[in-house]
Amino acid sequence: MENLDLTYREEMMPFFERLEMKLEQLKKHRPLPSMALNKIREALTVEWTYNSNSIEGNTLSLRETQMVLQDGITIKGKSLREHFEAKNHERAINLLYKLVDDQKIISIHEVLSLHGLVLNSIEEEFAGRLRNGGVRISGANFVPPNALKVSGLLDDLFTFVETNPLNLNIIELATVFHHRFVWIHPFFDGNGRTVRLAMNLLLMKQGFPPAIILTNDRIKYYTALNDANKGRYGKLMLLMAQALERSLNIYLNALPGNTLEYTEISNLVEEENLPYGQEYISLLARTGKIDAYKEGRNWLTTKKAIDDYVKNRKRKR
Repeated sequence: MENLDLTYREEMMPFFERLEMKLEQLKKHRPLPSMALNKIREALTVEWTYNSNSIEGNTLSLRETQMVLQDGITIKGKSLREHFEAKNHERAINLLYKLVDDQKIISIHEVLSLHGLVLNSIEEEFAGRLRNGGVRISGANFVPPNALKVSGLLDDLFTFVETNPLNLNIIELATVFHHRFVWIHPFFDGNGRTVRLAMNLLLMKQGFPPAIILTNDRIKYYTALNDANKGRYGKLMLLMAQALERSLNIYLNALPGNTLEYTEISNLVEEENLPYGQEYISLLARTGKIDAYKEGRNWLTTKKAIDDYVKNRKRKR
């Protein structure tokens, strides 16, 4: 991992700096009002559970996931396993919030505890335990390492994260951890949901909110992971940073006195006199060049974000 290709850094650095600025802004307003904080956490728990499970094939909709978690309703036509996956993921998130206060950056014990909850009452014999046999991943461009190597590879990964020999920022570190964990594939089942929890444990211990990878970005996500298998981390870094910006914006939008209004790009183009058209602004959003985030399949941004981009371009000239 010390030979990590860092060529993405020059292009991503302004994005990382923007996220750090937003984090500092959020920290200044902490602690947030408890009612606002609880509502955001409740909503994000449902979104996080829905998206992470959906990526793995769970067919509960967002609304159905909310009904299972918040109302305790059993959804007709959905399997018992899918209900367990929703409740288990919620319990794992609750544990994660408790683990955030631990001073250690991250430990294998914490990750095994999260995995134990993810597979609770589903595959008890594998819950919280490393695999002892070979696995194959459908659609991946690699075969995970032999089971006998898993424990040593995990030790190396956790040492890498703890020592951070390349002096990566926490977003880079969490992204590299995410990819390497998926590549090691330490469990027979539940690897994806567990790593998306563990990655967020890293981020949240540094003050960030959770980064939620959307099920609409599932193909983009798998493509980015396959690229990272070849040492190319640019796509995965961009996807993680965009997921993080979305959550940061959700928190910042709830702050008292917030005046920024994020609007769908198509509507913003109609409402405001902008220097660029919808297609170009959408490209800027998708590539992380402007402050923007995704809801469903639509990108939202602000006039200020576009004005800032124009000013920065003029300054560079």
